[in-house]
Amino acid sequence: MKSLKKVIIDCDPGMDDSLALILALKSDKLSIEGVTTVAGNYPIEVTSVNALKIMELMGRTDIPVAKGMGKPLVRDLASDPFSHGSDGQAEVHLPEPVTPLYHGHAIDLIVEKVKQYPGEMHLIALGPLTNIAMAMMKAPEIVPMIASITAIAGSYGLNKYSTANATGDNPQSEWNVYVDPEAAEMIFKSGVPLQAIGLDVSTHFDVNFTEAELLELEASPRAEADVLRRMISFVVGRGFESYCVLIDSMAVAAVIDPTLVQYITAKVGVETQGKLTLGMTVMDSRHHHVWNDLPDVQVACEADYRRFLKLVMTSVLA
Repeated sequence: MKSLKKVIIDCDPGMDDSLALILALKSDKLSIEGVTTVAGNYPIEVTSVNALKIMELMGRTDIPVAKGMGKPLVRDLASDPFSHGSDGQAEVHLPEPVTPLYHGHAIDLIVEKVKQYPGEMHLIALGPLTNIAMAMMKAPEIVPMIASITAIAGSYGLNKYSTANATGDNPQSEWNVYVDPEAAEMIFKSGVPLQAIGLDVSTHFDVNFTEAELLELEASPRAEADVLRRMISFVVGRGFESYCVLIDSMAVAAVIDPTLVQYITAKVGVETQGKLTLGMTVMDSRHHHVWNDLPDVQVACEADYRRFLKLVMTSVLA
């Protein structure tokens, strides 16, 4: 029997993080060794409580949830122009959690788990990369021990969605990298195998629920199906597409089933200074004069969107 893939989920819930957690918790392919929270979509107090709410909803309070960094490495926390509602979870208003947070800091939990399972621990990064960068700075010896990082990170100009659906607070960036570009640059340069799923793939309009799928969710007695249905209603009611709920789930799905997403190897730099381009992930794909000092990153270029949606639907309804 093949062993489960050991993962830590680093997140900033956020409704799409919340669904991604549900997807991971219901997977029979993953062993979730910890959930770490970071400030991003909302301040750290909100993201930490929201992670606990999902763990209680799913009956998985055995998994530690550790509170992490409340601000980026060198910047103030940006204010997300896209609102996830007053509760950060699309106005679903799950019950306040009674489960306590892990006694230690998220950075220490990451270091502890990577050292416990050297070469086996996969990090799924759904928010700004601050916690992982801090863990690498605190314990640089863990860097070669990390099996992989799969991150919702960046925008690579591969199609119109890369900028049409820009989520950072400027015309060119993706939110997670925009919030802490210095942390992203550190992770990109770390040498850890990195699969970066950008807006090109994670916000593609093919990642939308059908009317039939919405009816299935409405008919389901599962609490998590009701949560997803209400999240979709929230974003559609504000004039957005239902893919907004699914963005972070693509990173979890890509770890559950590595055949869902295809990647190209590209040299990528992170812009840490520009006003119009802060947080932009610049892919050097020139034939000549390439900046060879830029790190090689596995950049998502295509996904099997229907199979991805089927995985989400099957998991939520199971």
